[in-house]
Amino acid sequence: MRDEPVIFSLPLPFDTDPAPEPSTSEGVLENAGDVAADAGNTFWEWFTGWPLQILVILLFGIVVLVALRRVISHVAERIALGGSKAVPAERKGWKAWFGRTPLVEDAMAVANPLASERRAQRARTVGSVLTSTANIVVGVMVVLSVLSAVGQPVGPLLASAGVAGIALGFGAQSLVRDFISGIFILIEDQYGVGDWVDLGSGAEGEVEEVQLRTTKVRALDGTLWWVRNGEILRAGNRTQRWSRALAEVHVPVDADVDVVRAALGRACDAVARSEEFGQEFLEPPAVRNGVDAVSDFSMSFTIMAQTRPGIQWNVSRALLRAAQDELRQVGAVRSERVEVPEQA
Repeated sequence: MRDEPVIFSLPLPFDTDPAPEPSTSEGVLENAGDVAADAGNTFWEWFTGWPLQILVILLFGIVVLVALRRVISHVAERIALGGSKAVPAERKGWKAWFGRTPLVEDAMAVANPLASERRAQRARTVGSVLTSTANIVVGVMVVLSVLSAVGQPVGPLLASAGVAGIALGFGAQSLVRDFISGIFILIEDQYGVGDWVDLGSGAEGEVEEVQLRTTKVRALDGTLWWVRNGEILRAGNRTQRWSRALAEVHVPVDADVDVVRAALGRACDAVARSEEFGQEFLEPPAVRNGVDAVSDFSMSFTIMAQTRPGIQWNVSRALLRAAQDELRQVGAVRSERVEVPEQA
């Protein structure tokens, strides 16, 4: 029996395993579409919950805050500038209904720049306070709404804030009193920047700044007084609306009263007719009736004049100067007999 030859078969380098059947592209796309749809539905269900509520709350809060700030700023500037200007006759449309003609207070503001500056300062300060208040109120409401949207209980938080507010109020009574007093000072226009005031305890001078908590007063010697508004029990304003110039003149006790009064009257007329001070008087200067005081060596007379605010000290100096000239001409007084009071 003849053996059969054994044949060995070696794999060739280019022989490969049979490839599996490829899957169809339609199935792959269908699976990817289902996954994307499920993801989209899941995201939309999540987004329409508290994220969308928070987004709406934030957008609404921003719109309300911007509107409030614009309204407050517009009203404050309108008051500070004395209102809007008159609308031209040729201007047509709905905006013409909001125009107005200049009022009496506008003319007074032009004639009295100090009053206009005080009104502008007070209006802008009150506007700043209202803007800060709007920021706090709207911000607190937005935060509480967001916490409620995410499921956080707001009731215990409000209760805790109320307790904390009561404790803070008891601990900061003086601070709250200062702020409340500052608000009433601005609203009632007790004094403003540029006024010469006496706030008691030696704090007398020109107001440099009025804040809600403090008032800055510059004294005649340069001292800057910081006065807490809650500690002001009285406030004397020497430059509000109008002022009064007072000039006290001393003459020898044996001088003729009629001659002295006639000389002082001529001095008043001279100052009232002067180019420098003629427009500063709200009423003609005059000498008070009679003698104000008599001592062993002198008699005193007082000249009074109602002037524009803040100009009374210059008018007093002018009246004293004119009175000295007239009295020296009639021989009723020597130069050292005229006493000049302390002035700002």
